[in-house]
Amino acid sequence: MKDKKRKKDPIWVHAVLILACTVICFPVVFAMVKATQDLNTVPTASMLPGNAFWGNLKVVWTDYHLGRYMRNSFFISLWVAGGKIVLSLFAALALVFYKFKGKKLVFPFILITLIMPTEVLILGLFNLVSNQRAPDLMHLMQWMFSPLEFFFAPTKYGFGWGDNLWGVITPFLASATGVFLFRQHFMSIPHALADSARIDGATSLQFLFRILIPMSLNTIGALALIQFVYVWDQYIWPRVILRKTANQVVQVGLNMIVSTGESVQWGQVMTAVIIAMIPPLLVFACLYRSFMKGYALSSDK
Repeated sequence: MKDKKRKKDPIWVHAVLILACTVICFPVVFAMVKATQDLNTVPTASMLPGNAFWGNLKVVWTDYHLGRYMRNSFFISLWVAGGKIVLSLFAALALVFYKFKGKKLVFPFILITLIMPTEVLILGLFNLVSNQRAPDLMHLMQWMFSPLEFFFAPTKYGFGWGDNLWGVITPFLASATGVFLFRQHFMSIPHALADSARIDGATSLQFLFRILIPMSLNTIGALALIQFVYVWDQYIWPRVILRKTANQVVQVGLNMIVSTGESVQWGQVMTAVIIAMIPPLLVFACLYRSFMKGYALSSDK
């Protein structure tokens, strides 16, 4: 039998979709147009492109050091995304293919951390990351084995990263979201596959790198995209932990452009915003297919 012709959607459906796309895209188009206008044209309602883009770009790149902030954000985003993928893979491997005491309690405890936003933990994280290290191992051991100090002064010693990019990276290397995604994906893989690998003499690392990771590339791509964009957009934690202007990230740098001077140069601000959007867009373009396949709901799952 011939397949029935697909019914065409009513005109109002297309009209609603076009309107929605217009509303969503308008802020980006507005920023792109205003980035090309000079100081006198930006405050007006004109939406005609100007010729001041390269001048604005030169100012934000050299005077406001936008390139340095983007480099810091790119470094942090790559390390956090990579670290979360690695740690989540190992955690999901243990939760699905290994048996140990307390296994049923570990995963719910990991999920509980999802309901704890960074703003709630920021004071404890700040003390842990910024406090100086113990002067020697003896002082550290005395603190750890002293119940009064350990429980009532839990952040007496820290990492000493109060003004270091590692202070931004380290607290976000563990990801409950990543563990959840990989655990759910690994649970769809038959345990007989793991048993066959053990019979053939494969170690746990060989099973992970030769079997599980090739089968999880879409999930890895989806998690990498989410975490890269999430870290790229961070503002509060870098603003709190980093003191030197040279170490700041791009979102803090954009705020500095807005807050510098008596009058805001909105043309320069819009130019900086457009340039700061490029790395996440490139990452999204590269990982778009993996992102869609990694989150696709099919009849097989």
